[in-house]
Amino acid sequence: MTRSIEAFVPIEPDHARIYSCGPTVYHYAHLGNLRAYVFTDTLRRTLEYKGLETTHVINITDVGHLTSDADVGDDKMEAAAAREQKTIWDIAAHYTAAFKADVAALNIRQPTRWSIATDHIEDMVNFAEKIAPEHCYELPTGLYFDSSSVANYGSLARALTDEGEGRIAGVSGKRHASDFAIWRKSAVGEQRQMEWDSPWGKGAPGWHLECSVMSIKYLGPQFDIHTGGIDHREIHHPNEIAQNQAYTGTAATGANWWMHNNFLITRTGQSAAKMSKSEGPIATLQALVDRGIHPLAYRLMCLSAHYRSELEFSGENLMAALTRLKRLVMVVVPLRGNEDEVILSPAATLLLDRFDEAISDDLALPRALPLIEEAATTKAFRPAVRLHLVERMDAVLGLRLDSIDRLDLRLRPVDAALTDDQVEALLAARKEARAAKDFVESDRIRDALVAAGIEVMDGDALGWDWKLDLT
Repeated sequence: MTRSIEAFVPIEPDHARIYSCGPTVYHYAHLGNLRAYVFTDTLRRTLEYKGLETTHVINITDVGHLTSDADVGDDKMEAAAAREQKTIWDIAAHYTAAFKADVAALNIRQPTRWSIATDHIEDMVNFAEKIAPEHCYELPTGLYFDSSSVANYGSLARALTDEGEGRIAGVSGKRHASDFAIWRKSAVGEQRQMEWDSPWGKGAPGWHLECSVMSIKYLGPQFDIHTGGIDHREIHHPNEIAQNQAYTGTAATGANWWMHNNFLITRTGQSAAKMSKSEGPIATLQALVDRGIHPLAYRLMCLSAHYRSELEFSGENLMAALTRLKRLVMVVVPLRGNEDEVILSPAATLLLDRFDEAISDDLALPRALPLIEEAATTKAFRPAVRLHLVERMDAVLGLRLDSIDRLDLRLRPVDAALTDDQVEALLAARKEARAAKDFVESDRIRDALVAAGIEVMDGDALGWDWKLDLT
């Protein structure tokens, strides 16, 4: 609320309670969406590195989220069901599973609880019934929250007037442009796939309601940290705060810290825009995998920028991250299996202290990344010490450096002309040609491999790799 860095002190000693706004499961999560969960994962890992127990809740929005934050537009889930000619329940199940698969691929730890909106409809109705008499009013379209009924509405966004971002009236009859739906009635003659009975008629909850209800249910009326994308800071989170204050009858906001990651942006010429689901062929994690990019390369790219800074997505940046990850893995793999006793020298201890200082400074991960590389490559440290330092730091960074190897990073692009076995067979034939001093044939095979998108690496134990093109 203060827009300043403050020392984190949990409400409950040695225990941090965190709520993260989860996905609306109407489509595959795009890479900009996933940046939010890499950020939240490193936040949680940092807290645990510092010795705190964490309780982490992420919601799954499978109802109530419209295509506009102004209480107009289509329900995203209903629109997806119509687009794909499936039931909403099938849509929700498919894209929830896809999101969880992305989370696992990025080595993001599972939350303590996945909280699904449609499992909490009764809780939402009860919550709305409690706040309605003093804070809500009814229109033909539903029950709306009167934003003037709580003090300092919108202070998180610093948007205290109707001219704040996105604050357009949208619905006829609203008292204030910033008022928002608590419950949306089904239109006369309309039967939605997801609708429930309520004191205000058959319908569905508003999007903002679910996060207040589930965060309070599982973390209490005041918890430690609430995370989300920076776009939530303008409307969704101020609306949550208003609901929380109405429900508790206090000025408590629901969370002591509201932390927002900035956008993943793409550039066209001199202009930049946040990534969206309509971005194109490489907007999803699976699309990167299909191009031969390991998900952990994207994770490392996210770590290379501060969470509050915009991060530019480009083929160049992604390939640089993949190369950086490969080099780190090459150094770390030979260190494994060393059972020597770990005794940290003053220099090694200082390196850990520098790492701790970086992550403790509002998650300054771009400062922390070079330190794990320094730990892995400093020859003055014994191998067991280098491995120990890497494993300690990777507990925060989450790059799986305890188990991943270079071969894991060699993903076959879906449009590759050759299979791995075919490449190996051609390399074996080339080796025979070289042994027979048939350099014409050797060069011919090499040229054929290069033409097929293979990078031949003589003298390297890996032997070859895909030559990836993200242009």
